Amino acid sequence: MAPAEQLRIELVWSPQACDVRQVWLNVAEGSSIEQALRGCPEFADQLPRLADLKIGIWGRMRALDTRLRDRDRIEVYRPLTVDPMEGRRRRYEARGQRIVSKHRPLAGKATR
Repeated sequence: MAPAEQLRIELVWSPQACDVRQVWLNVAEGSSIEQALRGCPEFADQLPRLADLKIGIWGRMRALDTRLRDRDRIEVYRPLTVDPMEGRRRRYEARGQRIVSKHRPLAGKATR
């Protein structure tokens, strides 16, 4: 019997702010996200709460039983610690001036 094909999968997660971890895994063809995560020793500390985690492939939420394809990127998402609007408000207060995007000119400014 021929050996099963191996898929190369990237796993990315952040256990805490400013700490992003990445590891490449070789898993058997037909493996699910859950099987890949359970087979990763670097991710073992997260396994007890696996059902509570939000997980996606290439930025799209997926279920744990989703079958993987070669070169998939599994991303494990942490819950937000600060509401995005509140974060912008805090940055504005700390900076002391309006934060303006390069792509969005100030109101009333003529463009040519």
